[in-house]
Amino acid sequence: MQNIIELKNINKSYDGVREVCSNINLEIKKGEFVTLLGPSGCGKSTTLRMIAGFEQPTSGEILLNGESILDLPPNLRPINTVFQRYALFPHLNIYDNIAFGLKLKKLAKNTIKEKVERVLRIVDLEGMEKRPVSTLSGGQQQRIAIARAIVNEPEILLLDEPLGALDLKMRQEMQLELKDMHERLGITFIYVTHDQEEAITMSDKIVVMADGKIQQIGTAEDIYNEPKNVFVADFIGDSNIFNGVMSGKMKVNFLDADFECLDDYPLHSDADVVVRPEDVVVVNDGSGQITGKVASCIFKGIHYETTVIMGKNEIVLKSTKESKVGDMVNLYIEPDGIHVIPAPKNMNHFEGVITKYHTLNFAGGEVPYDVTRLFKGSTHDGKHLFGADGERIHLTDMPISVEIPVEALDMSDDLEEGNITGEIISLIYIGDHYRYKVRTENGSDFTIVDEDLWNEFDKVSILIDSDKINVSVGEKN
Repeated sequence: MQNIIELKNINKSYDGVREVCSNINLEIKKGEFVTLLGPSGCGKSTTLRMIAGFEQPTSGEILLNGESILDLPPNLRPINTVFQRYALFPHLNIYDNIAFGLKLKKLAKNTIKEKVERVLRIVDLEGMEKRPVSTLSGGQQQRIAIARAIVNEPEILLLDEPLGALDLKMRQEMQLELKDMHERLGITFIYVTHDQEEAITMSDKIVVMADGKIQQIGTAEDIYNEPKNVFVADFIGDSNIFNGVMSGKMKVNFLDADFECLDDYPLHSDADVVVRPEDVVVVNDGSGQITGKVASCIFKGIHYETTVIMGKNEIVLKSTKESKVGDMVNLYIEPDGIHVIPAPKNMNHFEGVITKYHTLNFAGGEVPYDVTRLFKGSTHDGKHLFGADGERIHLTDMPISVEIPVEALDMSDDLEEGNITGEIISLIYIGDHYRYKVRTENGSDFTIVDEDLWNEFDKVSILIDSDKINVSVGEKN
């Protein structure tokens, strides 16, 4: 099947600094239902707007049927968009709302009538064309917005969180209706949502996004069962995530126990271990690998959600059987219920320069540093640096590379306390701590580990222990 849309190395920045989309590469085949899924601010709506032509990429190429459409204005692209706010004309009835675009094209009245009646049948509102849109429910208005988009017979329909204004029951009903519409129309749907259930219910292909980058592309089953990183595992469905280490061939150690698994990585390599709650089983014969105390057991309708504590760690499981709070339970996890992902290195890397005050300037801030550490045998008289031979070393604007391990970093809510300020853009709970990503004002990202819970979008200052960082100098131009 041929590609109808191709995004090649798409980047989008505002003011030349704030990057909202980075190196987006995506192929969408004709007739597919593709969902861009991710949290607020991940770049999914911006990507959709670039496909529609409402935004231009800073760099990269967008192809439609193999041809570039970067110079094609939105009204000349065979693409229609349905937004969360339906933007219906309140003074027009259903028929005139749907027919509006066709009338602008000056089509014959009989042609317009045929097209409008056809789409009214598709959205299951036939016979209601004379009703004012103000009398319609949210779900009906959403159908009218879709009808107005598809009546122009676009090759591609873009849907930007179109169900966001509906209540839960109506949203679930419309998910099934949209999937049915897609199958009947046979056109390409590109759908944007932050709701995992919507994506899983409707999509042929899901594109998971975070921090302006594509994290994983695949079917719902692929992404749920084989997440490529802990963000995807945490965002799609419920997950237990732990620090682990490979302890043998297809064997991983976490929660102070060895587990057989289906993944094979080098011995002693660090790993993030993902276990879905439904894959944790309470056993009564002592055959489990770990034992812990039940901290809570909540009835969720079709199952009990049970939290078990083991030292500083906790594991959540789903079971049809109730466990009593305070009981000790033995837990077993099958090898195919354990998904091992190579852990990212706990090191932050930045490029910068040395200032005239002999501080380190990187990631949008300055950090005091003992510059004599950079040159063996050097001395500093409080103003200048001298080498072992007594010659002065000129440091101002000298390029540097900085490596900062996570143990050298801390956070504070006092923005004056730290070396650099930033905003928490993501957090993931991993067993007994949280892994945070903090973005500074110049767009640099820090990975920080902390046992305390902070909130996404919190403004924080980053405290850097300069004694624990590694600095190497480059050559001046």
